[in-house]
Amino acid sequence: MTNVQPFKVIILGFDGVLGSALTGALDLFSFAGVSWQRFLGLRVEPRFSVQIASVDGLDIRCSNRLVMQAHCDIGDVAHCDLLLIPTIGDSVDKVLAQNLSLLPHLKRLADTQADIASNCSGAFFLAKAGLLDGLIATTHWGYASKFKADFPLVDLQENQFVTQSGNIFCAAGGSAFYDLALLLIERYCGREISTQVAKTQIVDSKRGNQNSYTNVKLYRSHSDQLVQRVQEFIEDNFDQPIQVSDLAAMVNITPRTLNRRFQTCVAMRPIEYIQAIRIEQAKRLLESGDVTIKSLADQVGYSDLSSFTRLFKRATELTPKEYQNKFSRL
Repeated sequence: MTNVQPFKVIILGFDGVLGSALTGALDLFSFAGVSWQRFLGLRVEPRFSVQIASVDGLDIRCSNRLVMQAHCDIGDVAHCDLLLIPTIGDSVDKVLAQNLSLLPHLKRLADTQADIASNCSGAFFLAKAGLLDGLIATTHWGYASKFKADFPLVDLQENQFVTQSGNIFCAAGGSAFYDLALLLIERYCGREISTQVAKTQIVDSKRGNQNSYTNVKLYRSHSDQLVQRVQEFIEDNFDQPIQVSDLAAMVNITPRTLNRRFQTCVAMRPIEYIQAIRIEQAKRLLESGDVTIKSLADQVGYSDLSSFTRLFKRATELTPKEYQNKFSRL
């Protein structure tokens, strides 16, 4: 291979950006065609020319207080092959409000048919610019409810690690960016280069979706004390038989009313919440490694192992054994 023309990548820099997402993107693309070649004694040929661009080329204060120097002014970028929008590390609303001047540049570069990709909460920038209306997208599962409320015209697929709608790509949370980066590297350079990057960076490129990572405790964010009382009872007694009728009687309302109030506060029925809590505890036991699959179902309130396994796989898209192999800390 000789005289390879690098593809131009612009990483958007802004105050409040997550520092690791910014530098991680810089590293992954900068070392495509470099690290593998160095290890094998081959000719180094960078496949991407990567720059960080900010408004007026100003320094970037990351959410971890690290100050980074931009390479160029986003206003001077007339074209690029790929525009990357990293994770928002500070308050999403605060960062968006302070960086509204970036939105016209996103629209302008989108009109050039450049590929545009966001990571995690970076999708809020794309949605704020109107670039995701009517399209599928994803973001970190912890931001899903807010994203849906703020941008109802976007088809949010919060369980997906990576989405693509034409030339717009989104990755879910945190390290899901690696999956997106490898996909984009393959898009530009082919599977061989993408595989080389995955091997040199020790990246698992087939992680699937976010369901294995979600935490049911996030659904506690509401002010209905009656529902909170029922939730706390479920969380303290998930390993025992629990009937919705008994829960309703405990708080002196009908099962129908309890179902309705749960749906309003938690976005799931009580029986679904019971299952979610049990799955969450099963995940923790599997992560600890100190549990056998046969005993797992009984420890989280299921007498039928096959029924529990079906529910677990539906929730995480992994069998209990696959989850243990993937996430066990032992």
